Amino acid sequence: MVPNHLESPIASTVDQFEAPAEPTWGARREAAIPRGLSNLLPIFVERAENAELWDLEGRRYIDFAAGIAVVNTGHRHPKIVAAAHAQLDRITHACFQVTPYPSYVELAERLNALAPGPTPKKTLLLTTGAEAVENAVKIARAHTRRRGVVAFSGGFHGRTMMALALTGKVVPYKSGFGPFPGDVYHLPFPNERGSVKVEESIQALDNLLHADLDPSEIAAILIEPVQGEGGFNVAPPEFMRALRQVCDEHGIVLIVDEIQTGFARTGRMFATEHSGIEPDLMTLAKGLGGGLPISAVTGKAEIMDAPLPGGLGGTFAGSPVACAAALAVLDVIEEEGLCARANELGMQMRRFLETLRAEPSLSPVIGDVRGIGAMVAMELVEDGDMRRPGVALTMALSPACAERGVVILPCGLYRNVVRFLAPLTISDALLHEGLAIVGDTLRDLVAAA
Repeated sequence: MVPNHLESPIASTVDQFEAPAEPTWGARREAAIPRGLSNLLPIFVERAENAELWDLEGRRYIDFAAGIAVVNTGHRHPKIVAAAHAQLDRITHACFQVTPYPSYVELAERLNALAPGPTPKKTLLLTTGAEAVENAVKIARAHTRRRGVVAFSGGFHGRTMMALALTGKVVPYKSGFGPFPGDVYHLPFPNERGSVKVEESIQALDNLLHADLDPSEIAAILIEPVQGEGGFNVAPPEFMRALRQVCDEHGIVLIVDEIQTGFARTGRMFATEHSGIEPDLMTLAKGLGGGLPISAVTGKAEIMDAPLPGGLGGTFAGSPVACAAALAVLDVIEEEGLCARANELGMQMRRFLETLRAEPSLSPVIGDVRGIGAMVAMELVEDGDMRRPGVALTMALSPACAERGVVILPCGLYRNVVRFLAPLTISDALLHEGLAIVGDTLRDLVAAA
């Protein structure tokens, strides 16, 4: 037996020291990842199913973000998961430039057939939306032998250097990263609210062509048919048609950025279809892969063939697994009628938000409800004045909704727009449950202000 005078000091010393607490995922994230990669919400997701997420603690969230319009077909759609699994059993990577594979060709054929307009099309597959934008500009310059590119204020086109130059918002995307590639010009984007009229945007383009840049020097005009990060501003169809006419007159390539708007999100396969024009090139990504990274440039064959052999490509571009998933995405959109479903969801969302807007306590803070298909937004303001963005309320609403189990995203030039991007496969019951939570949360925040 150990004497007490030897046992006690050891026991008491041990009792004074406890094992260090395991650092939280938030602390580990803070230590391992640069601050430039920020998070909207401190939620670490463990699993997802259709339009719902569950975090590490088992809390459930209704997903009105869809990974920023990526899982239009819902999280882990069984058909898409099965297609990816089947491809994993065959080959995961070969590099199409070295040894081609059928799924790349099949997907290109499908996208060519779906693209608006009668002109024969070709498709280049890539990995990210920014990569698609970069390559679209390369293709336009190779085709026209010109350098200038025109884009629009409030537009977002990616985070690589040419994509940033084209993006029409400084903070946080461009701040501190310049200088950017030259020969890029920005015009005001028209909107349905009339703060920038179609005629004013057309006049700004005319002024550019007469005062700053000869049309013979412009390779491309790049536009989102509905601005995503810019605040869900819908380009009026007459403006899209006017751009088409200008481009036809001067041999300019019209590039339509369908990265956030594509694949049934706006009630058509592509938002361009609402205006009835045929783009020269389209950039595609997000919803194409159903959760797997893949992007594309689809456009008129003559223009797509302008770069020399070897001028286009990428090691991981058009991954076999992502191609298999994308082919399944296109099947699901068609089989489940997701274009029609997007229109129905959009009507329900807009009806709910307009009802909120009519409430006396909320009419001073909801300045506008807008969108097309299931790409819907409400703009928050102060005292009913559209010139006074309700930034503080918008930024408070997102975490407050998350606390109650709904994920929503802010956007807009001033971050005062709330966007609704629920998966197109969401049930009516889940949609209305989530909308009710958003409405109650907004009422509570306004009442407490």
